Amino acid sequence: MAVNMYTASVPIFIQYLTALSTVLDKAQAHCEARKLDQAYFMTMRLCPDMFPLVRQVRAACDHALSACARPAGLEPPKFENTEATFDDLKKRIATVVEFIGQIKPEQLNGQEGREIKITFPSGERLFTGQSLLLNFSLPNFYFHATTAYDLLRQAGVEVGKRDFMG
Repeated sequence: MAVNMYTASVPIFIQYLTALSTVLDKAQAHCEARKLDQAYFMTMRLCPDMFPLVRQVRAACDHALSACARPAGLEPPKFENTEATFDDLKKRIATVVEFIGQIKPEQLNGQEGREIKITFPSGERLFTGQSLLLNFSLPNFYFHATTAYDLLRQAGVEVGKRDFMG
Protein backbone atom coordinates (compact mmCIF):
# COMPACT_ATOMS: atom_id res chain seq x y z
CA MET A 1 0.00 0.00 0.00
CA ALA A 2 1.36 3.40 -0.95
CA VAL A 3 1.61 6.08 1.69
CA ASN A 4 -0.57 9.05 0.96
CA MET A 5 -2.36 11.77 2.93
CA TYR A 6 -5.22 9.45 3.85
CA THR A 7 -3.16 6.45 4.95
CA ALA A 8 -0.82 8.71 6.93
CA SER A 9 -3.70 10.24 8.84
CA VAL A 10 -7.18 8.77 9.23
CA PRO A 11 -6.32 5.12 10.06
CA ILE A 12 -3.48 6.19 12.37
CA PHE A 13 -5.58 8.69 14.29
CA ILE A 14 -8.46 6.23 14.61
CA GLN A 15 -6.14 3.49 15.90
CA TYR A 16 -4.47 5.66 18.54
CA LEU A 17 -7.59 7.55 19.61
CA THR A 18 -9.45 4.25 20.04
CA ALA A 19 -6.51 2.99 22.10
CA LEU A 20 -6.55 6.20 24.17
CA SER A 21 -10.24 5.68 24.88
CA THR A 22 -9.47 2.15 26.08
CA VAL A 23 -6.70 3.51 28.31
CA LEU A 24 -9.25 5.95 29.76
CA ASP A 25 -11.57 2.97 30.41
CA LYS A 26 -8.78 1.36 32.43
CA ALA A 27 -8.18 4.61 34.30
CA GLN A 28 -11.87 4.87 35.12
CA ALA A 29 -11.92 1.26 36.38
CA HIS A 30 -8.78 2.00 38.41
CA CYS A 31 -10.52 4.97 40.07
CA GLU A 32 -13.71 3.02 40.75
CA ALA A 33 -11.89 0.01 42.22
CA ARG A 34 -9.84 2.20 44.55
CA LYS A 35 -12.55 4.79 45.23
CA LEU A 36 -10.37 7.57 43.82
CA ASP A 37 -11.68 10.94 42.65
CA GLN A 38 -11.66 11.34 38.85
CA ALA A 39 -11.26 15.09 39.29
CA TYR A 40 -7.76 14.53 40.64
CA PHE A 41 -6.84 12.53 37.54
CA MET A 42 -8.22 15.22 35.21
CA THR A 43 -5.86 17.79 36.74
CA MET A 44 -2.67 15.68 36.91
CA ARG A 45 0.41 17.17 35.25
CA LEU A 46 3.93 15.86 34.71
CA CYS A 47 5.33 19.34 35.45
CA PRO A 48 3.67 22.56 36.62
CA ASP A 49 4.03 24.21 33.20
CA MET A 50 2.53 21.30 31.25
CA PHE A 51 -1.13 20.76 30.40
CA PRO A 52 -3.17 18.52 32.71
CA LEU A 53 -4.56 15.18 31.56
CA VAL A 54 -7.86 16.63 30.38
CA ARG A 55 -6.07 19.14 28.16
CA GLN A 56 -3.67 16.49 26.82
CA VAL A 57 -6.62 14.41 25.58
CA ARG A 58 -8.33 17.49 24.12
CA ALA A 59 -5.15 18.46 22.29
CA ALA A 60 -4.68 14.97 20.84
CA CYS A 61 -8.26 15.10 19.57
CA ASP A 62 -7.86 18.60 18.15
CA HIS A 63 -4.67 17.74 16.24
CA ALA A 64 -6.30 14.65 14.72
CA LEU A 65 -9.31 16.71 13.66
CA SER A 66 -7.28 19.53 12.19
CA ALA A 67 -4.94 17.24 10.26
CA CYS A 68 -7.84 15.43 8.61
CA ALA A 69 -10.52 18.10 8.25
CA ARG A 70 -8.55 21.13 7.05
CA PRO A 71 -6.73 19.48 4.10
CA ALA A 72 -10.07 17.89 3.10
CA GLY A 73 -11.65 21.36 3.05
CA LEU A 74 -13.92 20.54 6.01
CA GLU A 75 -14.56 22.57 9.13
CA PRO A 76 -13.79 20.47 12.21
CA PRO A 77 -16.49 20.24 14.86
CA LYS A 78 -16.19 22.70 17.73
CA PHE A 79 -16.10 21.63 21.36
CA GLU A 80 -16.98 23.53 24.52
CA ASN A 81 -13.87 22.17 26.32
CA THR A 82 -15.87 21.39 29.45
CA GLU A 83 -14.86 17.75 29.85
CA ALA A 84 -14.52 16.87 33.53
CA THR A 85 -14.73 13.05 33.63
CA PHE A 86 -13.35 10.04 31.82
CA ASP A 87 -16.77 9.58 30.19
CA ASP A 88 -16.65 13.16 28.90
CA LEU A 89 -13.21 12.59 27.38
CA LYS A 90 -14.27 9.27 25.83
CA LYS A 91 -17.30 11.04 24.30
CA ARG A 92 -15.00 13.66 22.75
CA ILE A 93 -12.75 10.93 21.36
CA ALA A 94 -15.76 9.07 19.94
CA THR A 95 -16.98 12.25 18.23
CA VAL A 96 -13.57 12.79 16.64
CA VAL A 97 -13.24 9.16 15.54
CA GLU A 98 -16.72 9.27 14.01
CA PHE A 99 -16.00 12.55 12.18
CA ILE A 100 -12.64 11.57 10.71
CA GLY A 101 -13.91 8.06 9.98
CA GLN A 102 -16.35 9.58 7.49
CA ILE A 103 -13.59 11.28 5.51
CA LYS A 104 -12.93 9.43 2.28
CA PRO A 105 -9.46 8.90 0.77
CA GLU A 106 -10.33 11.05 -2.25
CA GLN A 107 -11.03 14.00 0.06
CA LEU A 108 -7.46 13.94 1.43
CA ASN A 109 -5.28 12.44 -1.27
CA GLY A 110 -3.95 15.08 -3.61
CA GLN A 111 -4.29 17.80 -0.96
CA GLU A 112 -0.59 17.81 -0.05
CA GLY A 113 -0.10 21.28 -1.53
CA ARG A 114 -3.38 22.82 -0.35
CA GLU A 115 -2.72 26.07 1.50
CA ILE A 116 -4.09 26.08 5.03
CA LYS A 117 -4.05 29.16 7.23
CA ILE A 118 -4.45 28.68 10.97
CA THR A 119 -4.68 31.49 13.49
CA PHE A 120 -2.96 30.84 16.81
CA PRO A 121 -2.86 33.16 19.83
CA SER A 122 0.69 34.02 18.72
CA GLY A 123 -0.40 34.87 15.18
CA GLU A 124 -1.28 33.38 11.83
CA ARG A 125 0.62 30.47 10.34
CA LEU A 126 0.50 29.11 6.80
CA PHE A 127 0.80 25.38 6.12
CA THR A 128 0.40 23.06 3.19
CA GLY A 129 -1.75 19.98 3.69
CA GLN A 130 1.40 17.88 3.89
CA SER A 131 3.30 20.15 6.29
CA LEU A 132 0.25 20.43 8.55
CA LEU A 133 -0.04 16.65 8.75
CA LEU A 134 3.60 15.55 8.85
CA ASN A 135 5.39 18.45 10.52
CA PHE A 136 2.77 19.79 12.90
CA SER A 137 -0.28 17.62 13.62
CA LEU A 138 1.23 14.13 13.79
CA PRO A 139 4.12 15.12 16.09
CA ASN A 140 1.75 17.09 18.34
CA PHE A 141 -0.80 14.28 18.32
CA TYR A 142 1.77 11.70 19.42
CA PHE A 143 3.16 14.07 22.04
CA HIS A 144 -0.23 14.71 23.67
CA ALA A 145 -1.45 11.09 23.40
CA THR A 146 1.81 9.85 24.91
CA THR A 147 1.68 12.42 27.70
CA ALA A 148 -1.89 11.41 28.57
CA TYR A 149 -0.80 7.77 28.69
CA ASP A 150 2.26 8.65 30.79
CA LEU A 151 0.18 10.60 33.31
CA LEU A 152 -2.12 7.64 33.84
CA ARG A 153 0.74 5.17 34.01
CA GLN A 154 2.52 7.35 36.57
CA ALA A 155 -0.71 7.45 38.63
CA GLY A 156 -0.70 3.65 38.88
CA VAL A 157 -3.16 2.73 36.12
CA GLU A 158 -2.10 -0.67 34.86
CA VAL A 159 -1.45 0.00 31.19
CA GLY A 160 1.40 -0.97 28.91
CA LYS A 161 2.74 -0.36 25.44
CA ARG A 162 0.10 -2.61 23.86
CA ASP A 163 -2.62 -0.46 25.44
CA PHE A 164 -1.03 2.66 23.95
CA MET A 165 -0.69 1.07 20.51
CA GLY A 166 -4.21 -0.30 20.41
